[in-house]
Amino acid sequence: MLSRLSQISSKSLHTSRGVLGNQDTVKLWIDGHAVESKTNEWIDLTNPATNEVIARVPKATQSEMQAAVDSSKIAFDKWSRTSVISRVQTMFKLQELIKRDMKKLAANITKEQGKTLPDAEGDVMRGLQVVEHACGVPSLIQGESLSNVSRDMDTISYRTPLGVTAGICPFNFPAMIPLWMFPMALATGNTMVLKPSEQDPGAAMMLVELAKEAGVPDGCVNIIHGQHAAVNFICDNPDIRAISFVGADTAGKHIYERGAKTGKRVQSNMGAKNHGVIMPDANKEQTLNQLTAAAFGAAGQRCMALTTAILVGEARQWLPELVEKAKKLKVNAGWQPDTDIGPLISKQSKDRVLGIIKKANKEGAKVPLDGSNCVVKGFENGNFIGPTIISSVKSNMECYKEEIFGPVLVVMEVDTLDEAIEIINKNKYGNGTAIFTTSGNTARRFTHDADVGQVGINVPIPVPLPMFSFTGSRGSFHGDLNFYGKAGVQFFTQWKTVTQFWPADGAPVEARPQMAFPQLK
Repeated sequence: MLSRLSQISSKSLHTSRGVLGNQDTVKLWIDGHAVESKTNEWIDLTNPATNEVIARVPKATQSEMQAAVDSSKIAFDKWSRTSVISRVQTMFKLQELIKRDMKKLAANITKEQGKTLPDAEGDVMRGLQVVEHACGVPSLIQGESLSNVSRDMDTISYRTPLGVTAGICPFNFPAMIPLWMFPMALATGNTMVLKPSEQDPGAAMMLVELAKEAGVPDGCVNIIHGQHAAVNFICDNPDIRAISFVGADTAGKHIYERGAKTGKRVQSNMGAKNHGVIMPDANKEQTLNQLTAAAFGAAGQRCMALTTAILVGEARQWLPELVEKAKKLKVNAGWQPDTDIGPLISKQSKDRVLGIIKKANKEGAKVPLDGSNCVVKGFENGNFIGPTIISSVKSNMECYKEEIFGPVLVVMEVDTLDEAIEIINKNKYGNGTAIFTTSGNTARRFTHDADVGQVGINVPIPVPLPMFSFTGSRGSFHGDLNFYGKAGVQFFTQWKTVTQFWPADGAPVEARPQMAFPQLK
């Protein structure tokens, strides 16, 4: 095991060039070092605004992936015995370093993922909040105790780390999702093998380098790259105790089922179809602004995007004003000033979204705003789609049934709140929903009747801060314990209970073995 680690690391170190080397190849991160892969299989890493190939991402070999696990397994023995105060000190330092390098991280995200620079900084900031939450782990993992549960007997329960864990990340939040995973895993005493998306791995690589600078020992967090083979390796490897996943449905179900078969804990956050119910008594200007931002921000590429607007009663008359607001959004490369919507992650994603828009027309929906033919001057080869609104949508249409993951808002119309709630509850997903109203009674009723894990009242994207947990439900989540917050702490720890008996001096010695089941007194 040790020889495999030293062989890979010593021959392939490129620390003088940083984690992305000479920009030709993305490195692995094994045992605290950037490592050149020996693979023969590579994936092109492209800039979504230009489709220019900016680097190659390796499909890590089996031996390289095993080396990452071996490194984490070795590191766990010492890291798990490190005091929680010492572990948390590294999180405080990591927090400072992320703030220091915020703009560098955002610039990388914009180049690899396509987000606007302000949105990329928001990506980092929301992840940073989880690091801040991890700094409070000493109080979050406190156990339980009871003295004198029986004569001269005490019981203590405390939380212990699991061992080697793994994180599998999506492309849409290159910084936030890794920061949902490895800081909490490390703070609770685990180690982690991280697989960032092969479409934008740079931010994760930068973050683990910052973790090393913060004092996290080598081996505590390792990075592998790849696609299906890497995912299956993580699911099957017997030394990995838990998997944290965010991504699409097909992959999420596969990981949950395959990982669970090998006895792993799995938290799998998957697809979504988030509805925003617009009541006629809502504040029109505020609601339309929030709906526009929630639908088209990040080019619609987020699992909590508000992708479906349900206009109730007279609110259906607001559609023309919504179209006018969306028309004013500026589509451009993410680093260009005043850009509102950047490109989609890939040409394949663009083609898929265009296909859904085209089919909506054929199925009888209307398209009062069509961004299909959007061309950005100077970036003609980019993966751009302009803001698109599809109206007169029915629940049997593909544009409603599919998670579009593009700058497309689907609009449905109903007469009553009951009809809106029925649509929401019949949908298979339960990630998030929102209602816009000035009525407390309406809001309270919606909160209780909508079968969705995260509800916003005049809040279009109700993603909770890390002192709570990300509580998507039904078809949007597989597992028992959600991300971050108290549930995240529980996911990365397990209970150990100690019952101890110390007879008082002079206590009588039992005359014979007590063969009946012990009865405590």
